[in-house]
Amino acid sequence: MSSILSADVVARYYRLKGDDVVYVTGSDEHGTPIEVEAVRLGISPKQLTDRNHEKVVSLFEKWGISFSNYTRTENPLHKKFVQDLLLKIYDNGYVFAQETELPYCPKCDRFLPDRFVEGICPNPKCGYKPARGDQCEACGGLLEPARLIQPYCTICKSIPYIKRSKHWYLDLSRFNEQLRSYIKNNKQLPDNARNFSLTILHEGLKPRPVTRDNKWGIPAPFPGAEGKTIYVWVEAVLGYLSATVEYFKKRGEEENWKEYWFNKETKTLYFIGKDNIPFHTLILPALLLATHEDYNLPWNVDSIEFLMFEGQAFSKSRRIGVWIDEALELFPADYWRYVLISFRPETKDTNFSWKTFIEKVNSDLNDTLGNFIHRTLTFINQNFNGAVPKPSKFDESDKRALESIRKRVEKTSKSMEKFRLREALRHIIGLSHLGNKYLNEKEPWKTIKNNPSSSANTLFVAAQIVKNLAITLEPFIPFTAEKLWDLLNLPGTVHEQLWSETEKDLLPGHKIDKAKPLFSKIETTEEETLLNLEKVRSGLHDA
Repeated sequence: MSSILSADVVARYYRLKGDDVVYVTGSDEHGTPIEVEAVRLGISPKQLTDRNHEKVVSLFEKWGISFSNYTRTENPLHKKFVQDLLLKIYDNGYVFAQETELPYCPKCDRFLPDRFVEGICPNPKCGYKPARGDQCEACGGLLEPARLIQPYCTICKSIPYIKRSKHWYLDLSRFNEQLRSYIKNNKQLPDNARNFSLTILHEGLKPRPVTRDNKWGIPAPFPGAEGKTIYVWVEAVLGYLSATVEYFKKRGEEENWKEYWFNKETKTLYFIGKDNIPFHTLILPALLLATHEDYNLPWNVDSIEFLMFEGQAFSKSRRIGVWIDEALELFPADYWRYVLISFRPETKDTNFSWKTFIEKVNSDLNDTLGNFIHRTLTFINQNFNGAVPKPSKFDESDKRALESIRKRVEKTSKSMEKFRLREALRHIIGLSHLGNKYLNEKEPWKTIKNNPSSSANTLFVAAQIVKNLAITLEPFIPFTAEKLWDLLNLPGTVHEQLWSETEKDLLPGHKIDKAKPLFSKIETTEEETLLNLEKVRSGLHDA
């Protein structure tokens, strides 16, 4: 969820900045995890993906994810786009066929690609177990199923034997120097993406299979490849392109997708976990280069580190972590959005804990942000008849506060454009800290009696902070930002505003609505939250 949420925050921000943003992704349905799970459940992969896709679409809406298009790789448009692009690469001479050795399970009577087989990572510096047949979870290295040490079938646990099969390969080695130049000259890439990619390139890229022996997937388009399907690592990354094509087709603007993939003024941004770095910095660029069609290569691949759960790696099989449906049964989406961005592992692995979750909601959202907004609006309601007061002569503290608003908004913007989302969020919460401190110093509840013009100045300034909070919070906690926009009685929706609206004051005399609390304190303890999670899991499982 971290990558989806990060991309949503940035997409929302650039929309506020007035940029033309298309935010796309989709359900990656052809991976062997789907096929493995379908085999275990005794249903077809299509039945499983149909069910899961609808659930995921609904959940992302509840999380406030503002996709332009959330598609699926079972979409016929995606399938055709992938087949056509791979045929171009084949015609350009970058795909070849050869016999290869693959693990074969005699009990299941099937070849064992990627997730169908596990074993020990063959990297002598790693040796992780259980490593999957496509990529090692520990070292991140790209693997081939036949290279695993002590392999076993993930379905029946049998020991496979090696069997030969004909497959089609993308000759990645021919792009080694082009990709090295691209990585070195791409100044936007974070250090983890650059360094990891250069290490792989230093070792030298090798041809990688494009096809597999599974029935579930997109049929391979190459002559003589009947019965083969396209390996998911190829077609999944091409989903960004097909999703853009589909988006504009739905709008009746079928050629406009090219503006986003060929216009050199366009910047393509990818938000991923560090385990997906090579697929976005090496494989996708290689596929695009192989078309000879001058596609835009990734401008930035913002690759975060791992988010740990109470000191352990997330694992659904071991029930370590919280899943996006469970999360919403426990707390509102904006609580999760705020905490996950504040936990965002931008430079190192970060640990999630219930203790910190509760502290951040109670301290940051309720006691700092919510408290400042509520006390400001309540004071205006009670003492100025619900209208923004008219200021007179500002004193130095008023002027400093107004200047601080401007500076903090600028700092927020700079942090956002460096994709330091945690830092940007701290600047925004810092704005509410500033507001609380300003109110405490000015004491308008006292000056309203003996110096009403000073009190009017104070609440005018405080109202400007509240308006700026509504706009700058929109990318992070959009449901709350919209509620705040409504409380301010401003026209339209906050989602349609521009960032430049922060430069415009709430005018004197503008009527606001009656103040209402935006957040509630979490009263449950860590232990009670864990018990509630177990109850939620039982309920969702029973349902």
